[in-house]
Amino acid sequence: MNIRSLLIGVVVGILLTAGAGWMMMPGMMLKEYQSPYGVEETVATIKKNAVDEGWVVVNVMPIDQSVKKHGGGDLPPVRLVNLCQADHAFNILKGDDTKVVSVMMPCTISVYQKADGQTYVGAMNAGLMGKMFGGVVAEVMGGKVAKQQKQFIRFVK
Repeated sequence: MNIRSLLIGVVVGILLTAGAGWMMMPGMMLKEYQSPYGVEETVATIKKNAVDEGWVVVNVMPIDQSVKKHGGGDLPPVRLVNLCQADHAFNILKGDDTKVVSVMMPCTISVYQKADGQTYVGAMNAGLMGKMFGGVVAEVMGGKVAKQQKQFIRFVK
């Protein structure tokens, strides 16, 4: 085997690995779970669990209603449960180099109904997201936030 063949093999291997990672990323970053409850009961359960973990429910946005109001048409229920925990937010936002993470705040969990009539919960993989940023973001999101987020939705499949 010559050096050229080896280099081509390495480059092809790197490209295939990068392509596989790119294809798998959405499934790793965003998680979907089926709820045993309807939309409103799922939202209420998430809110209670979040408050029990020391979080504040900033609001619940009925995004389907907003879409309709602004001319987008009818959708099945879609609720965005916006949550915040002041200590976590402070630790991430106190540094100028991490303020950009504010684009993902507050922490949002979505609850929606699909065409099958079932209710689902969508959540960002906070642990993986934190690891991507490193530093204090990894420490906060990859640690406490990820663990608490699992508690908010512990009732789902």
